[in-house]
Amino acid sequence: MARIRLQEVTKIFFGGVRAVHNMTLDVADHECVVLCGPTGCGKTTTLRLIAGVESATSGHIRFDEQIV
Repeated sequence: MARIRLQEVTKIFFGGVRAVHNMTLDVADHECVVLCGPTGCGKTTTLRLIAGVESATSGHIRFDEQIV
């Protein structure tokens, strides 16, 4: 596993829809984290950004210290 770190990540889709805004998150190696919230708050988009399916509009996503 690896440390996952989101630094001021924003994702804006075409048409100006802001799915994730200025998110900072630090998940330690072997740590379990749950994302909770109402429909449309950016949970799935955040996971897609971490998985590399989507690219961030701004900010950085790091695995350990490597920017992905």
